[in-house]
Amino acid sequence: MAEPGHRRCLSARGRGKVERRALRLLRLLLWAGTAFQVTQGTGPELHACKESEYHYEYTACDSTGSRWRVAVPHTPGLCTSLPDPVKGTECSFSCNAGEFLDMKDQSCKPCAEGRYSLGTGIRFDEWDELPHGFASLSANMEIDDSINESTENCTLSKWVPRGDYIASNTDECTATLMYAVNLKQSGTVNFEYYYPDSSIIFEFFVQNDQCQPNADDSRWMKTTEKGWEFHSVELNRGNNVLYWRTTAFSVWSKVSKPVLTQLMYKWAKPKICSEDLEGAVKLPASGVKTRCPPCNPGFFKTSNSTCEPCPYGSYSNGSDCTHCPAGTEPAMGFEYKWWNTLPTNMETTVLSGINFEYKGMTGWEVAGDHIYTAVGASDNDFMILTLVVPGFRPPQSVMEDTENKEVARITFVFETICSVNCELYFMVGMNSRTNTPVETWKGSKGKQSYTYTIEENATVSFTWAFQRTTLHETGRRYTNDVAKIYSINVTNVMDGVASYCRPCALEASDMGSSCTSCPAGYYIDRNSGTCHSCPPNTILKAHQPYGAQACVPCGPGTKSNKIHSLCYNDCTFSRHVPSRTLDYNFSALADIKTLAGGPSFTSKGLKYFHHFTVSLCGNQGKKMSVCTDNVTDIRIPEGESGFSKSISAYVCQAVIIPPEVTGYKAGVSSQPVSLADRLIGVSTDLTLDGITSPAELFHPETSGIPDVIFFYRSNDVTQSCNSGRATTIRVRCSPLKPAPGVLSLPNSCSEGTCDGCNFHFLWESAAACPLCSAADYHAFVSSCVAGIQKTTYVWREPRVCAGGISLPEQRVTICKTIDFWLKVGISAGTCTAILLTVLTCYFWKKNQKLEYKYSKLVMNATLKDCDLPAADSCAIMEGEDVEDDLIFTSKKSLFGKIKSFTSKRTPDGFDSVPLKTSSGGPDMDL
Repeated sequence: MAEPGHRRCLSARGRGKVERRALRLLRLLLWAGTAFQVTQGTGPELHACKESEYHYEYTACDSTGSRWRVAVPHTPGLCTSLPDPVKGTECSFSCNAGEFLDMKDQSCKPCAEGRYSLGTGIRFDEWDELPHGFASLSANMEIDDSINESTENCTLSKWVPRGDYIASNTDECTATLMYAVNLKQSGTVNFEYYYPDSSIIFEFFVQNDQCQPNADDSRWMKTTEKGWEFHSVELNRGNNVLYWRTTAFSVWSKVSKPVLTQLMYKWAKPKICSEDLEGAVKLPASGVKTRCPPCNPGFFKTSNSTCEPCPYGSYSNGSDCTHCPAGTEPAMGFEYKWWNTLPTNMETTVLSGINFEYKGMTGWEVAGDHIYTAVGASDNDFMILTLVVPGFRPPQSVMEDTENKEVARITFVFETICSVNCELYFMVGMNSRTNTPVETWKGSKGKQSYTYTIEENATVSFTWAFQRTTLHETGRRYTNDVAKIYSINVTNVMDGVASYCRPCALEASDMGSSCTSCPAGYYIDRNSGTCHSCPPNTILKAHQPYGAQACVPCGPGTKSNKIHSLCYNDCTFSRHVPSRTLDYNFSALADIKTLAGGPSFTSKGLKYFHHFTVSLCGNQGKKMSVCTDNVTDIRIPEGESGFSKSISAYVCQAVIIPPEVTGYKAGVSSQPVSLADRLIGVSTDLTLDGITSPAELFHPETSGIPDVIFFYRSNDVTQSCNSGRATTIRVRCSPLKPAPGVLSLPNSCSEGTCDGCNFHFLWESAAACPLCSAADYHAFVSSCVAGIQKTTYVWREPRVCAGGISLPEQRVTICKTIDFWLKVGISAGTCTAILLTVLTCYFWKKNQKLEYKYSKLVMNATLKDCDLPAADSCAIMEGEDVEDDLIFTSKKSLFGKIKSFTSKRTPDGFDSVPLKTSSGGPDMDL
C-alpha cells in the first residue's frame, strides 16, 4: 500500500499483473452473481399475485391524451403473473362528487355510506406530514455581500405540519410552500387561513408553467379579523403552481444596500424619573446605525429614507411602486401597519381629566410595529390619537344601493394592558362635529380587531382616547398601563393610496380602454372585462365582484331585490305537505312591532328595560326598525337641534330608562344594537345556516300548523360573538289572536337571549295562519222539503286558516220528494206488465199460424215424392163426421208447441208429423 502523500508509479509489467488480477476479480464477482442466481432459482417458485397483493395505477398521459392502466405490486418480488396493461380512460375523464373511480373496471361508482368524494377535486385536511406533491423552501431575502454582518441561517425556516394545519415561520426568513397541479378544466383553489400578525407578510399567488402569474385581486393576504377565514382563487386549465409565501418585515428592504438610520435615545417627556439615583438606568448611547423600518403599503421609500405615497394608478407593498396591470384599478385606502413616524394625517395630544384642558404633550408614541400610549402628566389624563380622512370614494354600485349604507369601513387591531379600571374610547366625528363615542373597552383586553362602518360620505375624524383611571387624583401610579394599536385600515379613501389592484370593468374610449364601475347587481367578467347581471334571486357577495360565482343564491323563502344587493321576504311563504300546499301571507305583520322585556335594575337600584323593534318582512327589503341613542338630545333645550345616533335593522335593541328615573319628560333610549342586518331565509325547519331556534324555548303549538321561522344575522362582531349576533322569529298560527297579534320573549330568557349572541322571538297571530282553501271547509246537504234542497258550506273546526278564498254562498236546488218517485215507479211497472202481456199474446197467435203452414208444406212434399194422385177428399169412415181441418195432436201448452215445432227429423230423412185419428186412438206417423 502506498503511503499517504506519495505517488507510486507502476511498470508496464506490473501494470499488466494488476490488470489480470482485476480481470480475475471481475470474473469472480460475475461468477458469484451467477451462482447466486442459480441458487435462487433452485428455491420455491413465485406464486401468482392475488388481487390483494397489487393495485392499479395510470401511466402518464402522452401527447394524444391517452394512458394505460397497469398493475403494480404492493411489495415487488413477492409474486408474479400480474395482469397485463390495458388501455386506460381518457386523461380528461373524472367522476362526479360522491363517486370514486373503480380501477378494476375503470368506471365511476357511488361512495359507501359514511364516506364522501370531491369528484374532480382533492382535499388536504390532515397535516401530520407534508402531503405528497407539496414542497417547502426557505431563503434569506436580506443577503448582501456589502454588509459585513452575519446573516441568519434560514435552512430550518420552513412550513411545518402541525396535525390539522400547517404553520409558517415567524422569523425574517422567507418560507414558501408550493404545490403544482395540472387541471384538465378550469377550477378553483380554496383554503382556510389564520393570519393575525401584521408584522409578517403573507402572500398567495398562482403561476402557470411559463412562470406567468394569474390575474387576481391581490396576492397580499389581508389579516384575519374574525379568526379563520376562507380564500378562493380561480385556476385556469393546464399547469398551475400555487405559492404560499411568508416573511418578516425585512423583506420590504430588498435594495442593494439597505438604508441605515442612526438611533437617537432621549428621555420621555415629561421626565418623571431621576437617573442620578442608585440603580437608575442610564440613557443608551446614540448614533448606532440600524435598518430603517419599511414603509406602509401604498408608499415607497425615497433616497433620503422618507416614505412617499405612490402616484395614482400604481400600488406598492411598502417598497417600490408598480403600475396596475391592464384591466385593473387601484384599491384606494389607508393601511398603517408600520409606525416609524406618525402619519401626516394623524396627530396626538393629552387632555386633562380634571379640568379638560389640552396639554402640550405627546399622548402616543411610535414603536416600529405598533403605537402605544405615553406616560402623560397624570393617570387620569386622556391620551388622544386622531386620524382625519377628507372623504370617501365608494364604487358606483354602492351609491345606487339605498339599503346598503356602507360607504367605507375602518378596521384596527388593538390591545390594552391594565392593572386598574382603565378605559379605551373610540369616537367618530362627522364634518367637524363633536366626536361621539361608538365603542368603549374597560380593563385589559387581549389583542383583537374592531370594525366600524361609515355610512356618510363626509370628512370624518376617528379618535382613540385612553384613560388609565377615572379617579380624580394627580400622580403617576399606573404608568405601566398602556394601550397599543398595531394596525389601522380605512377603505375607499378619497386621494388615498393602494396596496393592491383589483380587476375592473372596461369601457372603450378614444384613448383605448379605461376602467369603469359596473351597475349595481352586475359582476365583472375577468376575460372580457364586461359587466353581466346576476341571475334572478341571487345577490352580489362583494362590491366590484369578479366572475359569475360572486352571485350568491338567496336562502329559502326569499328573493333578491332589483339591484341584487340583498335578499328579502315579500311576506309570502309556501310549504308542501303530503295532502296539500300551505300558502301564507304575512302582509298584516309587515308593520313595525315593538316589545319591551321585563324590568331590570342596576347595582344602585335604577330601573331600565330592553326595548326591541321588529320589522318582519316586505318593504322591498328595507330595514324599517330604528333604534336611537337620544342621551344627548334630551339635554338640549327645545328648538335647538342635536345629534343622536340611530341604527336601522330588521330587529334592533335599545336600553330604555323610564322618565321617573331620569327626571326628564321623555324616557332615555341608549345603546342601540342591531340584532338582524341580513335575512338568511324562511323555513319550517329548526336550523338554517348554523342558526337554531330551539322549540323548547316557547310553549308548544296546538293547532297542528308548524311554525314558520325567519332567520337573521347581524354584521356586528364582538369578542363574545365571533360570528356576529343571530335572531330567529317564530311566526305561529293563533286563530284567537287577531292581527297584528302578540310578540313575546322566551320564558327562560327574559332579555330575548340566553347567551348574548342568539336572540329568539315568538309572534302569535291569526294573520300567521295559512290562506284558506277548499280543504278548509266542507258542505252540508239538507233533505228535500217541498221540492227544495239547500247546500250549506261550513269551516272545519278548529279553523286554522285566514284570508284566502271566502266561504261559498248557500246553494238552493229543486228536488222531488219520495212520494213522487214512488208513484212514478208504480206507473212504470204497470205499463211494463201490460206491454209484456200484449206481446205474449201476439207472439202466441203468430206461432199458431206458422205451425199450420209448416204442416201443410210437409204433407204436400210427401205426396209429391210418392207420385200419388191428389185426392179431392179423404175417405170418411162410417160414423165419423166430416172435418175440414186436420187434427194434429191433442192440445199442448205453448212450451209443448215450441218443442214440437223444433223436433228433429227421423233417421230416414223424413219429418215425423203426429196425426190424430178420427177415433181418437193413438197417433200415427206419416
